[in-house]
Amino acid sequence: MKLPAHLHGLLATAGLVLSLCWPATAAAQTTPAATPAERPRIGLVLSGGGARGLAHVGVLKVLQEARVPVDVIAGTSMGAIIGGLYASGMTPDEIEREILQLEWGGLFDSREPRQLLSQRRKEEDFLLSPVLRLGFRDGEFRLPSGAVSTRALETMLRRYTLPARHLATFDGLPTPFRAVATDMETGEAVVLDQGDLAGALRASMSVPGFFSPLEWDGRILGDGGLVNNLPVDVARRMGADVVIAVNIGTPLAGRDSLVSLLGITAQMVNILTEQNVKASIASLKPTDLLLQPDLGKLTATDFDRAEELVRIGTDGALAARQALARLAVSPDAYRQWRAQRQAVFDQQLVHAGHIGAMRFEGVDPAQTERLSELMDTEPGQAVDLARIETDLQRLAATGDYEQIDYRLQRLGSSRNEELIVSLQENRWGPNYFRVGLDLRTDFDGQGAFNLRISHNRHWINSRGAEWRNRLQLGETLGAFTEFYQPINIADDWFVAAWADAELKRIDLFDQSGNAVAIGKRRGLRVGADVGWPLGLQGNVGELRAGLVVWARRATPEIVSDRLVGLRLPTGTQRWQEAGLRLAFVSDQLDYANFPSRGHRLNAELIHGRLRELGSTTRDFVRLDSQFTAAYTRDVHTLNLGLRLALANPVPVGAIDEFSLGGFQRLSGYRVGQVSGNYLAFGRLTYYRRMPWDVGVARALFLGGSLEVGNAWVRRDDISARRLRVGSSLFLGADTGVGPFYLGLVHAPKGYTGLYLLLGRP
Repeated sequence: MKLPAHLHGLLATAGLVLSLCWPATAAAQTTPAATPAERPRIGLVLSGGGARGLAHVGVLKVLQEARVPVDVIAGTSMGAIIGGLYASGMTPDEIEREILQLEWGGLFDSREPRQLLSQRRKEEDFLLSPVLRLGFRDGEFRLPSGAVSTRALETMLRRYTLPARHLATFDGLPTPFRAVATDMETGEAVVLDQGDLAGALRASMSVPGFFSPLEWDGRILGDGGLVNNLPVDVARRMGADVVIAVNIGTPLAGRDSLVSLLGITAQMVNILTEQNVKASIASLKPTDLLLQPDLGKLTATDFDRAEELVRIGTDGALAARQALARLAVSPDAYRQWRAQRQAVFDQQLVHAGHIGAMRFEGVDPAQTERLSELMDTEPGQAVDLARIETDLQRLAATGDYEQIDYRLQRLGSSRNEELIVSLQENRWGPNYFRVGLDLRTDFDGQGAFNLRISHNRHWINSRGAEWRNRLQLGETLGAFTEFYQPINIADDWFVAAWADAELKRIDLFDQSGNAVAIGKRRGLRVGADVGWPLGLQGNVGELRAGLVVWARRATPEIVSDRLVGLRLPTGTQRWQEAGLRLAFVSDQLDYANFPSRGHRLNAELIHGRLRELGSTTRDFVRLDSQFTAAYTRDVHTLNLGLRLALANPVPVGAIDEFSLGGFQRLSGYRVGQVSGNYLAFGRLTYYRRMPWDVGVARALFLGGSLEVGNAWVRRDDISARRLRVGSSLFLGADTGVGPFYLGLVHAPKGYTGLYLLLGRP
């Protein structure tokens, strides 16, 4: 899997300082191998390089086959991760098996899988871009501190290094180990030799601007490649007599990449970083060995090519097998060395007993009660890593924390463990802003735009209250606000008060698609609900019941004399509604745009009294229900959409209560051209994911849709024979600013033409 598409281009353009670039240098000469009794102490040095660092696994496999014992290891960035896993007791084959099984694309997603998000978070995906985010804190606007999440990476490292959780120093590992990081305040190299091994590996790979830096003993640590990407000197200080240095850096970019600010900045960083690598290579002795696998054009972001990277690392090390043979020991001596490593590992492998206590670090103590209720893990349970990891995923899905980690700490002399959940609140929150944009045109004079801005304020109080606001500017003016307050922590039910105002233009069309009436409709809805999240933290859906009051006003501006069959009032018409409201939504789509699997069902039912000014009060019923389901096989997806709606009775001025028209809402009809108080609509869409990578989009799609539906003013008009048909062929992309479509639309009773849309159909 690749990184999210909008990040792939960013990381590649930035050179991904994941750590970085160096020219090839010929392997240094070696001396004949010593006897086992007097053999030199061998140090292995692994450089950073992002995905290219996976080649280190191939080198480790060859060292094992060549019977070259490794006595100490020093690594930076990805080199620290691979070296640290090997030092903690994993074999090269075990490391290879694990990295090939990993979903590397998901490992760096900026948020959890969509199905795990609460329904409140999912709803935002349909209105706003998930990429255009901004925070407000302490009187200033702030950007997210990292473009990529490392929570999944940290969880993986925690799982693999669990046996080392009680060590005093990294010298107690099966192979003594050091990781190199950078103090981001002083610019000094920091050699990590004790403490939390998983944290040390993560700190060494904290690329500024992409991964959030890690706080460690009061210091802010970033990627070690900035100051010492090939830490030969560290291995030397650990007592290494002979150093095997593996450099997997990327060559400097060519002139073609130096045409943008990002490209030039990345090249500057790479040039500066190359200096410390050159210094390390220059410090190698004739008895040392330098390996530089030929990784060609593979980049720091090519995690989806893990198997190829391991193979190239293997081939590169095999090319130096004669030099490695001089460092080899006899089969008996190597067997003894491996047995000693295994003995240390077995001694460390203290199986965890039960959770004796649980606490949270890094958050306001007033929040801990609610956070505890979001976790399945409780004191008294047996230690279950899968359950703990699921709990952390659930906490991450709230979107309130930029770093989430855990550790197990022994309680006294017992086998019980204290579970410590470490949280770092978003340093760019708790006020969050997102931006969304809709643009559409039919290339025939009909077009519109809408700009949406949302504001969410989290954790207003210790019970997790939220304040959500939204503003829309453009074809439709709108404003929305809601205060959401969880009440019962155990059952997680909530109350909410909200208001929604809208100013919308109304167009009425004749059968030929010509506008025959134009007006405006203003509306203000105010409501109060009691609700129940469905599933864990509402990740399955949400049910609400409450009261709603709605005041509306319709004003015709232009009425054509061609309008027949419907008499519009000449002046402003006002009416009021009040009733009981029941709303349900369940969303399990994997993506809001171009989903590949899952379903979404939402419905709203209102029953109450309607009073048109100057008229009598009467009962009314309004129902609007929509369903979407997606199924994918290989790269082919079928997406089914259905909508049923009714409003009875509705004043004449609001005849567009429900409407169809526009791209994939009866393609080939104008927006709002088909309107009425009763609506039935069905759509079947096919799209194929294309193999092209454009960097700015998650994926590109080719597809088409067939749509059938209609809207009727009166119930007696409903007839299957009057259903209308529309269709489209399109090229689509799920971009960072929203879905994009360029399509050809056609309707037998409408028109045929081109349609461009940025936003949801």
